Amino acid sequence: MSITFLLNGETRTVTVQDPTQSVLDWLRAEGFTGTKEGCNEGDCGACTVMLSDAQGARALNACLLMLPQLHGKALRTIEGIAGPGGVLHPVQDAMISHHGSQCGFCTPGFVVSMATAHLNGRRDHDDLLAGNLCRCTGYAPIIRAAEAVADRPIPDWMHDPALTLPEISSGGEGAAEGGGQPPFLPTSADALADWYLAHPDATLIAGATDVGLWVTKQLRALPEVAFLGGCTDLATITPEVGGHRIGACVTIATLRDWAQDRHPALAELLRRFASEQVRQAATLGGNIANGSPIGDTPPALIAMGATLRLRRGDARRELPLETYFLDYGRQDRQPGEFVESVWIPDSAPDLACYKLSKRFDQDISAVCGCFNLTVEGSKIGSARIAFGGMAGVPKRASAFEAALIGQPLTEAVIEAALPALTQDFTPLSDMRASAAYRLEAAQGMARRYIRARLGQPVSVLEVQP
Repeated sequence: MSITFLLNGETRTVTVQDPTQSVLDWLRAEGFTGTKEGCNEGDCGACTVMLSDAQGARALNACLLMLPQLHGKALRTIEGIAGPGGVLHPVQDAMISHHGSQCGFCTPGFVVSMATAHLNGRRDHDDLLAGNLCRCTGYAPIIRAAEAVADRPIPDWMHDPALTLPEISSGGEGAAEGGGQPPFLPTSADALADWYLAHPDATLIAGATDVGLWVTKQLRALPEVAFLGGCTDLATITPEVGGHRIGACVTIATLRDWAQDRHPALAELLRRFASEQVRQAATLGGNIANGSPIGDTPPALIAMGATLRLRRGDARRELPLETYFLDYGRQDRQPGEFVESVWIPDSAPDLACYKLSKRFDQDISAVCGCFNLTVEGSKIGSARIAFGGMAGVPKRASAFEAALIGQPLTEAVIEAALPALTQDFTPLSDMRASAAYRLEAAQGMARRYIRARLGQPVSVLEVQP
């Protein structure tokens, strides 16, 4: 198949031989070696590139991005950040004047992330640069460089007319090269449903932040794939009675923005979901469909009472999210069936989410606990509590909930109910945490929740006298 996109302002048409080839590998083979290969798993940000389309510009990891995902879009690498004649972008100039670079290996990724933030008018630099790792200079001079250019005008060349998407040929859905099986690029959920029903063993790729590791780390061959980026009807957030329906292809970044005012506890949890580069690519449907026991969104959504909509051909079914996860690596999904959307209630004012990981930023949960207790009169009327990292699947703490319902909302009641957690969970020990530590951490989260509800300070980011 052939794809067409813009590379640093110039139209490129590329014949794709391997649809799972990473953009990083392709760029370096083409001589664009400013984009560095570091971890090759989306953790270090050395390979950060800027990708633009009708939804705007975003920083992404080129090591996880697959070549067909560039189709119809505009790509900028570090080579395209400077202006004509080598005129430095303001962030490049600031990195020099603020001594933000030492060994320099991480610098191209930082510059692209900073230039993308500058283009978008973003100033939350600590969050935006958490996905770019530096072990020489440290972050203080880099953050100072980002702050120094926040009010500088956007250079003209960053608005290059060649980035206008209508100028890019759509290229259709591609054709097989040499008789091989081309990837499928559906443009609607209906097209995806028909095709997936006929190809139930295929791999569906939305953001590739998980599937990309199958290729780069597990060296798996994916003989038949579909890229869902063209299914814009799966990337919508629609109001419904009592809640909103979130399409499966809504990115974590978009979901976080939407939740900021409606569900601040969910939004704060999503702030710690991997990195900016991953949040801009990863989708809600993908985070649910992969069934990871340490995925960050399922515990929160379960505690909120979210429901899942699955689609197989023209048939749809809805189920409570907690019933979708059957066992480790096993979900309630039939061949040819995919996650279409998630319904989230509009009201969950008592929700709180706590994530425990070795690093605060860009790390995988050892334990993620989400609590949603409602009080009726003076007693706990309902309880929805879910954990990730405590079992082979994200799971509700049913026995713990039962021990709380009908009781007053006090520390003593919570303390008396804590032993019920041992009925709900038998955690495993692994490199992130021991079983005993996980259980103790879950109990600590419950204590933290009740103290927060009682008005006591519980933030781990604040020093209390």
